[in-house]
Amino acid sequence: MLLELDNVTTYYGQMRILEGIALSVDAGELVCLLGGNASGKSTTLKTILGIVRPRAGRVLLEGEDVSRWPVAQRIAGGLAIVPENRRLFGQMTVRENLELGAVLQDGSTFDADLERVHTLFPRLEERKNQLAGTLSGGEQQMVAMGRALMSRPRLLLMDEPSMGLSPALVQQNFRIIKEVHDSGVAILMVEQNATMALSIADRGYVLATGHIVLHGSASELLHHDELKRAYLGR
Repeated sequence: MLLELDNVTTYYGQMRILEGIALSVDAGELVCLLGGNASGKSTTLKTILGIVRPRAGRVLLEGEDVSRWPVAQRIAGGLAIVPENRRLFGQMTVRENLELGAVLQDGSTFDADLERVHTLFPRLEERKNQLAGTLSGGEQQMVAMGRALMSRPRLLLMDEPSMGLSPALVQQNFRIIKEVHDSGVAILMVEQNATMALSIADRGYVLATGHIVLHGSASELLHHDELKRAYLGR
């Protein structure tokens, strides 16, 4: 098991946000975490990264309890995130943003990693000297994904990758996510667009008010009556 949340309960102050969360991601899997606003999706990612620490339960990375590890140690241990709204350094170039993703690496694989990113995202090589803040939304999403991949993650966390993109760019973005997954990277993706997420995922979980209310294979969830009514609008 690459990642496991074992009965995780998380609070912000005195407010309980997650309760008894149990989920897992195997090596090479693409797992989506679905739910509406304020369901606890982003808090789940923050708990995995160590930005928020669980009040109870454990976060396990390849069987090792990392619940008390700081964020930097978890990143060095193989986690990377593509954050909501991308959060690039807009006054830095595309190349400089990508270089930041490799800051914890020893440099020996930098050229190979950069070539891999450019193969996935040819536009980034064309735009390498352009300021990241001047790119289109779709191009910025490519930079955010490329920056995360430069750290050679074992598990890529993605927070609302379709947010703020046009329908055409959403389609393109999910094709790229599938390409990244097909290249061997395990992904845990938080997403409100259930139909698109489940169309490329292996498995999924559904959160509601801090509890997992459904889980199963992507095909099972796509045909689940309750999920259809709540998230797919049919």
